[in-house]
Amino acid sequence: MSSAAAFTYAPLLPVGADQTEYRLVTDEGVDVVNGPGGRRFLTVDPAALTALTAEAMHDIAHYLRPAHLAQLRSIIDDPAASPNDRFVALDLLRNANIAAGGVLPMCQDTGTAIVMGKRGRHVLTDGTDVEAISRGVYQAYTRLNLRYSQLAPLTMWEERNTGSNLPAQVEIYAEDPDGHPDAYKFLFMAKGGGSANKSYLYQETKALLNPTRMMQFLEEKLRLIGTAACPPYHLAIVIGGTSAEYALKTAKYASAKYLDALPTEGSMSAHGFRDLELEAEVLELTRNFGIGAQFGGRYFCHDVRVVRLPRHGASCPVAIAVSCSADRQAVAKITPSGVWLERLETDPARFLPDVTDETLETEEVVRVDLNRPMDEIRAELSRYPVKTRLSLTGPLVVARDIAHAKIAERLDAGEPMPQYLRDHAVYYAGPAKTPEGYASGSFGPTTAGRMDAYVEKFQAAGGSMVMLAKGNRSAQVTRSCHQHGGFYLGSIGGPAARLAQDCIKHVEVLEYQELGMEAVWKIEVEDFPAFIVVDDKGNDFFAEVTKPVLTVGRR
Repeated sequence: MSSAAAFTYAPLLPVGADQTEYRLVTDEGVDVVNGPGGRRFLTVDPAALTALTAEAMHDIAHYLRPAHLAQLRSIIDDPAASPNDRFVALDLLRNANIAAGGVLPMCQDTGTAIVMGKRGRHVLTDGTDVEAISRGVYQAYTRLNLRYSQLAPLTMWEERNTGSNLPAQVEIYAEDPDGHPDAYKFLFMAKGGGSANKSYLYQETKALLNPTRMMQFLEEKLRLIGTAACPPYHLAIVIGGTSAEYALKTAKYASAKYLDALPTEGSMSAHGFRDLELEAEVLELTRNFGIGAQFGGRYFCHDVRVVRLPRHGASCPVAIAVSCSADRQAVAKITPSGVWLERLETDPARFLPDVTDETLETEEVVRVDLNRPMDEIRAELSRYPVKTRLSLTGPLVVARDIAHAKIAERLDAGEPMPQYLRDHAVYYAGPAKTPEGYASGSFGPTTAGRMDAYVEKFQAAGGSMVMLAKGNRSAQVTRSCHQHGGFYLGSIGGPAARLAQDCIKHVEVLEYQELGMEAVWKIEVEDFPAFIVVDDKGNDFFAEVTKPVLTVGRR
């Protein structure tokens, strides 16, 4: 064997200098004490950790980073953007303005609370950091108009909502953040199911590591992400990794812009780095997909991060992750000067353009009255091609995973399809808590694909003839709609607060009230935006744009 290389050390992810603008949350609960050897120690009370967490979870439910809002505005200003790109971007900016009021969260899926901390060696706590942080999550979710999404497994098959959105995912590392032993730094995230479900791991080999094969691979895999996680995306790709789980974790950090200050070149110390050239190439690749900001165009992604990591010679993991239109994260720090949280944008109105709806409505918008018999609604939809923009007014039935499972059991037992699913279009959604004085809480669409397995059974029984949700569907849904004369309408994923404030006028429970937000609801909507995605003739807008063309050449 050859002689060993000399010892060198570099962190796997050298994150660089912190350029964040912070605001002071409190200077209480922190103190500096003298220790042995002349060392100074920062003491942090559990109450300070709780207060910081509660404040962070509030902010990321209602505010976005200025850079993200500027990217939305740039879509509206880009003459190469499609009308649908611009329409989605404007709706998301309006949604951000409503959410910034602090009442309605920007998305109805207020997510799993994820907290990563780095505690310097001279930071002293009472050892209950995870519990104190979890208490802050509890305070935010139980006091604000947020949704409880966490399920406790009681047996292998039985689950029950915890009623508090706990547990949170909390990870604390023993590390001097930015080289400061008396500092405690954090990344707070709220990750909704739609976005989390678009995290992928592929176990590849050395054969992937050439420009042509890499771009062919990425074209194929990135198209499969689809729109269920509410683009435009912040896309992260990690190539390599000391383990599969480390690659996935790095992709999550990169999607949150946490690794933006990584080096841009590798070295024999084997640290991770960003490949800026490949980032630009992948971004241009996504511009040409035709998927756009959900319904055709260029803006499938806002931006791309590509991180290259070291790897075992026999293993080449590739991780892909996205941060969606609810781009919810913030960094924080506790130092001798106090408890600090990233300053997010509280006045997103400054990013709104001076345009009217008519300026953006360069294509026909079809107004659909849902107060008519289902056959009349279907006959009208049948007159228009896929991608047609609609404005819906009238009643909708709301049902998602658990309600669909219960109705399927009834059909299997020989019971008839509930009349409400025969008479009305069905909206796949689950609301957040309803604030006082509002008709509903934030009430955006759920990922449609989770209900794909029920469509043929329901349509054969006369129900679910018009479905409304977000994202692409499987081929079996297209076949069923063709056979039974059904339609799938895509709703804009992301603007849940705007839909609650402007479009949803009345909400009542029809069935399964005990299921909470998973109950069957009836809602009245006005000017609810949607697009025809799958029609009764076997056409599917996403069928074409998700096919790889595999014509990418070398860099």
